[in-house]
Amino acid sequence: MWQALRTELHPLGVEVVTVALDVDADAARPFIEQANAEHPSLIDQAHVLDELFGVVNVPNGVWIDEDGMIVRPAEPAHPGRNPFTDSFKTMDLSTVPPELVDVLREAQKIRTDPEAYVAMLRDWVANGSKSRYALAPDEVVHRSRPRDADGAAAAAHFELGEHLHRSGDHAAAIPHWREAHRLDPDNWTYRRNAWNFEDPTRQGHTDAYDSSWYEDVKKIGAENYYPPLRP
Repeated sequence: MWQALRTELHPLGVEVVTVALDVDADAARPFIEQANAEHPSLIDQAHVLDELFGVVNVPNGVWIDEDGMIVRPAEPAHPGRNPFTDSFKTMDLSTVPPELVDVLREAQKIRTDPEAYVAMLRDWVANGSKSRYALAPDEVVHRSRPRDADGAAAAAHFELGEHLHRSGDHAAAIPHWREAHRLDPDNWTYRRNAWNFEDPTRQGHTDAYDSSWYEDVKKIGAENYYPPLRP
């Protein structure tokens, strides 16, 4: 979907850069290769984007102008409708295995607004700094996610866990990733990566983290999984 948007906007001077937040690069690579993208497609194993830009979920987008200034900080960024996830909203749950019914029922509540996001992006491309969606520096700072002491400690624990995992000691990584979850509970990129190693389908409870995607999303309400897109 990003490639289609890039094809449209690149002749107007815009470059799209997609970044997969995956500790396991081999898990992300097939999706990148399948997309056959013409734009830069990167893998951020250490979640540096989380630290630098305040990314807490995917997909998130950051707008950076031709002067290298951020004009919109990290926010939900859906470039189009995803046929797979949209199918959850109309799926006949009577045909679904019983163990997945509750998970899909919760997933049906997730709210996205790709039409609004793409319209905002097109307006910025057409109008540049005069676009109503290009924010002033003070507003960018106001909307950016602050980094407090807990957030900084969470990032350190996540990176240490990533180092241990890549060094071959996955078991030693788990306590650090659990601590990252505790210190920064709103960062879903930390959670998703940890769950992927224990339960790639995210269907059931994981003993390593005493949680699951379904359990944690249900606590906050799936309708709050992505914050509303702001103009």
